[in-house]
Amino acid sequence: MTSARIPVRTGPHPQADRMAVAGFVCGLLGALAFNIVLGPCALFFGAAALYRGTVRRLRAFLGLAFGVLDLVLLVVLSSRSGTLSWHL
Repeated sequence: MTSARIPVRTGPHPQADRMAVAGFVCGLLGALAFNIVLGPCALFFGAAALYRGTVRRLRAFLGLAFGVLDLVLLVVLSSRSGTLSWHL
């Protein structure tokens, strides 16, 4: 038996694909905690992945959507508690 490497299915720009996944993960985690940091990171990674021509466009758009959700959640919950940091 020979060991054969399984090729990774990515598009012409693998860094853009990784950025799309990073934007999605940052946005998803930012909805739970640290949304003041992870929200803008999700927006940046999602926009950069779309600009660089990622194959994973849905994940990049979800990263953008979750990034906006993180910032809206931060504004709503911090205005409700009266401070920049919030807790439930």
